[in-house]
Amino acid sequence: MTSDRIGVVSWGVYIPAGIETAADVAAASGVPEEVVARKMGLIEKRVAGPDDHCAEMATWAAQQALERANLDPKEVDLIIYHGSEYKNHFVWSAATRVQYLLGAENAAAFEIYALCAGAPIAFKTARSMMRDDPSLKHVLLVTASRENDLVDYQNERARFMFNFGAGGGAVLLKRGHTANEVLAAAVVSDGTLSKSVVMEAGGSYHPPSEETVARHLHQLDVPDLEFMGQRLGEVSLPNFYKVIDKAVEDSGHHRSDIQFLGIVHMKRSFHDAILRDLGLQDDQSIYLDHFGHMQSVDQIMALELAAQRDLLPEQGLVVLAGAGTGYTWSAVAIQWGPM
Repeated sequence: MTSDRIGVVSWGVYIPAGIETAADVAAASGVPEEVVARKMGLIEKRVAGPDDHCAEMATWAAQQALERANLDPKEVDLIIYHGSEYKNHFVWSAATRVQYLLGAENAAAFEIYALCAGAPIAFKTARSMMRDDPSLKHVLLVTASRENDLVDYQNERARFMFNFGAGGGAVLLKRGHTANEVLAAAVVSDGTLSKSVVMEAGGSYHPPSEETVARHLHQLDVPDLEFMGQRLGEVSLPNFYKVIDKAVEDSGHHRSDIQFLGIVHMKRSFHDAILRDLGLQDDQSIYLDHFGHMQSVDQIMALELAAQRDLLPEQGLVVLAGAGTGYTWSAVAIQWGPM
């Protein structure tokens, strides 16, 4: 039935004005600029300014999405924030702040948290809820990240995070929408990597104190870089393919049907390997080397740039995929174009 179908109506993005180039990262970290640009895949990235807080960036992206859909915020039934846990305040709901800032007074609002795997999981959550509850006609997915604040360029163990940037994103879903139908999604996790990336202080293990600040424990770190590198080498590519294939197959398709892949920013060689193994060409994806990694904003930015460059299929299968430290991999399939 058409009423059971959930489609993407519009999306929006917010990109901060601040820029760090590969040369800036090289100067701050001591990593050669050529390595930053080519191996890490970062020509430049956007970084948050003093007013670019997660709730606000998510709101600005959501306003763009609603304007593109010509939808009054009062018609939004639910807002799901799936962005960074590092936000305006700790132990605090960015989702309800977005609801307030948007003027979406009739919407419920809550958060889910899966780090950089959050976008496909948010699609899966919203689709399931909308199919279960007929009163949910319009659902807004919002996200933002400024985790570049948490990276110490002097910490060599954190090198894989030097691409962290900032931005906001939003996607508007509608019940019965006759285009861009959200299909199946898949998620897998590997708990052996649950402590692979941590901010040592700030939680109940090490509450904030003068000592934790003096010891620089309020930045992201990789306690066991050797184990993380070895384990990810064993499981990361297979788990990407596992979630992509399951989302596609559960949607009634095959890997060969994929027309576009929106995926988180990663080192260039890894990105290219995924495209090659999926049988995709460079113009069937977006590499975010001018934006950096913005957590679960990446997939929405990929849609935005693909639309600007006319890379989305008129009708075909689009897959959005991500992986978040912890470690969780996720993917969602979308039947792009008219139903």
